[in-house]
Amino acid sequence: MSKRIVFTGGSGKAGRHAIAYLRAQGHAVLNLDLKPLDMEGVNTVITDLTDSGQVFNALSMHFDFDGFTTGKGPAPIDAVVHFAAIPRVLIQTDNETFKANAVSTYNILEAATKLGIRKIVIASSETTYGVCFAEGDKDYHSFPLEEDYDVDPMDSYGLSKLVNEKTARAFAMRSGADIYALRIGNVVSPEDYAQFPAYLADPPSRKRNAWSYVDARDLGQIVDLCIAKDGLGFQVFNAVNDEITANEPTEAFLRKWAPNSPITRPMGEWEGPLSNRKIRDVLGFREQHSWRKYVPGA
Repeated sequence: MSKRIVFTGGSGKAGRHAIAYLRAQGHAVLNLDLKPLDMEGVNTVITDLTDSGQVFNALSMHFDFDGFTTGKGPAPIDAVVHFAAIPRVLIQTDNETFKANAVSTYNILEAATKLGIRKIVIASSETTYGVCFAEGDKDYHSFPLEEDYDVDPMDSYGLSKLVNEKTARAFAMRSGADIYALRIGNVVSPEDYAQFPAYLADPPSRKRNAWSYVDARDLGQIVDLCIAKDGLGFQVFNAVNDEITANEPTEAFLRKWAPNSPITRPMGEWEGPLSNRKIRDVLGFREQHSWRKYVPGA
C-alpha cells in the first residue's frame, strides 16, 4: 500500500538509493536535506534539522504543489525515515559531529511523535560496535555481531548513534510509536564494487567494517520492510547483506584474521560477521544484490 513518507538526508549516498527504491514501490516521498535531490517526483525542502522549529514545520507541510489542490491542508504523514547526519568523523569537529547528530535525531523524534506519526525509522550505524573508528587495533568482543552485543564506541560519531538509539527507545516508550533503528553497515553503491578485489586481497583492510556491507539498493528494501512491519515498538536491526566479503568460509576466516574474538554460535558457511539474521527472520529481508554478482571471479 502506498505511503506518504518524509525522508531526511535523501540527497546522500545511502538516501538517494533508498528513496529510489521507495518510489519504485509506489510511495510518495518528501526529502528534507541541506542539498537538493535531483530525482523526478521528489521535492526537497531545505531544512536545518538541528532547529526544532524547522523540523516541526517540515513535518506538517505539503509534499508538493499538488497538495494545495485539495483545499484541506497538508495530508497526514505515514512514516518518517531519518538518515540525515554528519556521515562520519573527520568532516567536522568531534563536538559538532556529536551535537548535530544527537540534536537532529531528538528533534525528529520529538516532532514526529507529537504530530502523531506512528512509524519512524532512524539510521544507526555499524560504528556502534566500537571498532570502525576506534583508536588503535581494537578487537570485537565476539562473533557474530548481533543486536544484543554490548556496543561500546569510543568516537564521537559512533557515540552519537548509540545515544540516538537510546533516545529512540525513550520516545517509543513515551509515545507507543514504532521506532526502528537500523545499524547500517558499510554502504556500497554499484560503482563501489570495483574496489572489492583490493578488499579481498587485503583482509585486514576490512576489519573495521567487520568484513560486512550493505548494498544501497538492498538498504532501500530494508527501509521499505520496516515501514510495512507494524507493532514492534522499539527495535534495533542490523542493516547488512547476507555474506562475508571474503573468499574463505566465515568461521575459518575469522579464526585466521580475528583470532582474539570468540565465535559464540555456529555461523552459516558464508554468513556476514555483522549478522543480518534478525532482519531476515523478523522483516523477511531477502537480498537482491550480493557482492558476488558484481565482482569478477567471485
